Amino acid sequence: MTASHSDSLVVLFGATAGAYGAKLGSDERELILLVWQVVDLHSKKVGTLHKSLVKADNLDLSDQCREVSGLTAEGLGKAEPLDRVLQQFSQLVSSDLKVLGSSHYTLCSDGQSLIRQVLHPETSKKNFLLSDCFYSFYDLRKEFHSCYPSSAAVKDQTIKTMAEYLGLGTDETEEDFGVWQVKTMVAIIFSMLSESCHIFTEPENVKYKYETGPCSKSETVDSETVIRARGLPWQSSDQDIARFFKGLNIAKGGVALCLNAQGRRNGEALVRFVNSEQRDLALERHKHHMGSRYIEVYKATGEEFLKIAGGTSNEVAQFLSKENQVIIRMRGLPFTATQEDVLGFLGPECPVTGGKEGLLFVKYPDGRPTGDAFVLFSCEEYAQNALKKHKEILGKRYIELFRSTAAEVQQVLNRYMSTPLIPTLPTPIIPVIPSPYTIATGSIRDCVRLRGLPYTAGIDDILEFMGDATGDIKPHGIHMVLNQQGRPSGDAFIQMKSADKAFMVAQKCHKKMMKDRYVEVFQCSGEEMNFVLMGGTLNRSGLSPPPCKLPCLSPPAYAAFQAAAVIPAEAALYQPQALLPATRTPQASAAAPQTVTYYPAQAAQLYMNYTTYYPSPPVSPTTVGYLTAPPGTVATAATATHTPILPQPGALVRMQGLPYNTGIKEILSFFQGYQYAPDDYNGLIQLSDQARSVLQAPKEWVCL
Repeated sequence: MTASHSDSLVVLFGATAGAYGAKLGSDERELILLVWQVVDLHSKKVGTLHKSLVKADNLDLSDQCREVSGLTAEGLGKAEPLDRVLQQFSQLVSSDLKVLGSSHYTLCSDGQSLIRQVLHPETSKKNFLLSDCFYSFYDLRKEFHSCYPSSAAVKDQTIKTMAEYLGLGTDETEEDFGVWQVKTMVAIIFSMLSESCHIFTEPENVKYKYETGPCSKSETVDSETVIRARGLPWQSSDQDIARFFKGLNIAKGGVALCLNAQGRRNGEALVRFVNSEQRDLALERHKHHMGSRYIEVYKATGEEFLKIAGGTSNEVAQFLSKENQVIIRMRGLPFTATQEDVLGFLGPECPVTGGKEGLLFVKYPDGRPTGDAFVLFSCEEYAQNALKKHKEILGKRYIELFRSTAAEVQQVLNRYMSTPLIPTLPTPIIPVIPSPYTIATGSIRDCVRLRGLPYTAGIDDILEFMGDATGDIKPHGIHMVLNQQGRPSGDAFIQMKSADKAFMVAQKCHKKMMKDRYVEVFQCSGEEMNFVLMGGTLNRSGLSPPPCKLPCLSPPAYAAFQAAAVIPAEAALYQPQALLPATRTPQASAAAPQTVTYYPAQAAQLYMNYTTYYPSPPVSPTTVGYLTAPPGTVATAATATHTPILPQPGALVRMQGLPYNTGIKEILSFFQGYQYAPDDYNGLIQLSDQARSVLQAPKEWVCL
């Protein structure tokens, strides 16, 4: 009987210095043994059986390896390295084929692990190429099960169980380790050929390289084919990730690098494989190394992959339709930069694929540039030349260049072009001067506490976790709790529109999964929420105040001050991140100066250490500064309060960390090249000395 691509099989068996059997290669140990024999499928003759020891870089053998194989570090120390053994393998196989009168052959191994989990990853790490014969092979377990469907499942098959099923009486102890396995595999193949006339026609294939490509949100992605890789170096590209999973077949465009809330890579990636079998093999690479870092590998879902990699833009799909291109991301471009400017910056030594068609500028929904762009190059050489221009100057700005992926292109475009997750009223959306949003107090249980959040979770993740209940969240009602190092603590509070809504959310979402963790959801009151935000604890026995260090001392940046005399009304659009306004009493006299208290009034009576927790600002990044208002509201507000409205178009920016002797001249020099309004510099608002002494940090508000 003949195979569709060859007339001979090379039966191959191998062992590593670590795990054996089904776990072969899962512990990242090196290959130490190869045994093989050529089988002619026409004449049913065999060639010489060969056994080669392989010298590993680390000769520390596991106890299981010593027990099963009988090999020792001393014996392996005299062996040849892997590259020399593979050269000898090719020469000896060619010689045996000539003796048998054959010309083509295909490998046949016991399962997938030897080829996919050992040979391909190890040769990739050692930077030498495998010959073409290692990219196609027969899995004897699958072939046996297709020939004998009543036998055990493929994952439960071993050489011994297959031999016992056929009644082959061989004694494993009579032969050397590896020799018995190959002889028994050859006997199994002969039985399949003679008894069942089995034909070897569909070999397993290993992809030569990762194929890039776009992914549409309308695609259906099987959750049994997706994994999440965590702990990646931030500069990793899709090709680096594909190399980490070398030997496994990744779907076209199946590597999606994840970005954080600031649009930067967070060290995670979602990877989609061609089938569940490849995904299961990928999970065996949990805590394998990429350079000096170990990578965690977990299961993920198709929905998570589409959220990151899926796109709907025709412009992006057309841009990514040019396959097998190297993608480079440019960041920090001047807003006035044109396609000609970018092509001139890159120069003739790194030509862009298709010229202007190989450039994709990232823009806001209203068409304003973001300073980001993606560029296509036809080969690695051109991409490397472009990366050498990292931090070179274009105009008056230095430009950052990074390797990128098709999924990152989709993710960046989705981030900038997507609509807010919490919808506002129909257009037009009018930027107005909102009244300060406050952290609620009182005993009404209209809040929920989320505990056990993934540390990478952001507001968008919480909104997705809440599902349909997002419509019942108060505006600016999500509060992430940070620890004293300013990092996420795993807690968050959400203000709901009523106690009933909070109760329903707690019942529906308690212990629901977010990413790979379940989240506890409890109903609580505004008072309880404030105590935790202040550093206290909330447990079954009630409220516990934070630890006492100094009586009633809060950091200077959180002290109360006269808001009306210090911060202009326009600044309410951009609440300082460290400050949390508290509830104002409606009975306060209109004539009295308005005082903004940044901690609850009852906190002054407790001896708290206010630095235990720093809550994040009570604002959703998708709705910051924008409220809906009927026509005329803005004009009415401006007339009533005699405060200037933020000129449109324009934006108010805040500067922190200025030297105390900074004047208007220095600030205008800093913003040289930008248009600020109006011409008489009234758009520059400096904080008063009184406010500066309170805030303990120089800040300026500049209208651009």
